[in-house]
Amino acid sequence: MKKLFLLPTIILLVASCKNEKLTETNTIMEKQAKLEIEKILMDYKETLNTSNAEKATALYTKNGIFMPSSGPSAIGKEQIKASYDFVFSQIQLNIEFYIEEITIENNLAFAVTSSKGETLIHATKTTIPEENRELFIFEKENETWKIARYMFNKTK
Repeated sequence: MKKLFLLPTIILLVASCKNEKLTETNTIMEKQAKLEIEKILMDYKETLNTSNAEKATALYTKNGIFMPSSGPSAIGKEQIKASYDFVFSQIQLNIEFYIEEITIENNLAFAVTSSKGETLIHATKTTIPEENRELFIFEKENETWKIARYMFNKTK
């Protein structure tokens, strides 16, 4: 009789160990994904501060969308590159990024950030304060996280 009671207990213990391992593996994978996304955000900040349209575009998925606050959406790498080329011909950014949230769900993730710094307007040679809030949506493309959608608006 004791053997019959032990078998369900052993099965429960094995299942519990497997669930703990799965949870631990998922936690490690999520932490790794968050680190990868944080790196992309810091790389993106660098592309803004160095006015590097080529590198900014490379951070997007093939069908990514860039949605600037005062301009039309740029869809796909060709339009995104043209949009950044235009923006960088008009201004020079000097900003810092602050990551407020990163949430991951399978092959999609989103990040809420804010940025603060200053903008040099090339036409007038004047520097003005720059402050935005941003929403990034990331997607895994060929096993690599990339920006799928990006939108920002001014906070002041």
